[in-house]
Amino acid sequence: MKSPIRVAVTGAAGQLAYSLIFRIASGGVFGMDQPLQMNLLEIPPAMKALTGVAMELDDCAFPLLQGMVLTDKAEEAFDGISWGLLVGSKPRGPGMERKDLLTENGKIFVGQGQAMERAAEDLRVLVVGNPANTNCLIALKNASDIPAGRFHAMMRLDQNRAAAQLAAKAGVGVDQVSNIVIWGNHSATQYPDFFNARIGGKPAAEAISDRAWLEGDFISTVQQRGKAIIDARGLSSAASAANAAVDHVISMRSPTPDGDWVSSGVLSSGAHYDIPEGIVSSFPLRFDGKGGWEVVEGLEIGAFAREKIEATVKELQEERSVVEDLLG
Repeated sequence: MKSPIRVAVTGAAGQLAYSLIFRIASGGVFGMDQPLQMNLLEIPPAMKALTGVAMELDDCAFPLLQGMVLTDKAEEAFDGISWGLLVGSKPRGPGMERKDLLTENGKIFVGQGQAMERAAEDLRVLVVGNPANTNCLIALKNASDIPAGRFHAMMRLDQNRAAAQLAAKAGVGVDQVSNIVIWGNHSATQYPDFFNARIGGKPAAEAISDRAWLEGDFISTVQQRGKAIIDARGLSSAASAANAAVDHVISMRSPTPDGDWVSSGVLSSGAHYDIPEGIVSSFPLRFDGKGGWEVVEGLEIGAFAREKIEATVKELQEERSVVEDLLG
């Protein structure tokens, strides 16, 4: 039996975490041979609800779950962890502007970034709580002793949404869709790249002849999918987001299949695809299965794509300017 690892989940009594925590504890994320301890972080008013979640975890009798820490203190939650899944963030309230949301959530991620100094040396972090890209930037900038490349903003939900839309349009199973890259921000400005995607091994633009749909409804549907789900069910897309977090962590832990890539938000160095340094933008990545990754080079970026990428990059730069005083 392997030695246990510690996994922290923030916002652990929330709807998204509720769809995620049980899959982690069952072994569906880190492996059926990997025992673990779960450190669950919440705000003080939600601690009673978190106790209820812990009671359910007990009642599941998961063999791999060897302990839990329930806390409202980030320093305790991140003590010795190898994985931090930063799910918790404040939702936008009535009349709240996006810049207000950035500032309010930014303060949370300042403290969590600083608390990362208590983590294990092999720490990896996935930021799920929105605005995920800029929250990730704040966290990594306040965790100065941890390599920035260990922080990722979750773009897998957008990748999965794009794959599902392409598969449905082409009339094939989603397993036939590969090479999806989402550029930029996890927001309505993101650019789901159909040009470099493949369906059944062929370019998506060959498998789907409706170019107007690819340039129009496909992009807008992926960009607006979260809002559409809220409009339909009255609640956010917690289950699909939790599933995407599972997919993202598994991809981070596994060698990326030859010829494919994974979309993930990482700190831009300014060296790839003319995306400026200092923002957390989504790129096509390949993971080596040992904790390392690299940006996939050489993808074709035409005039249409460049315009879309520049728009989402501009938004990320604007978000960065709003939280500049929180960047350590």
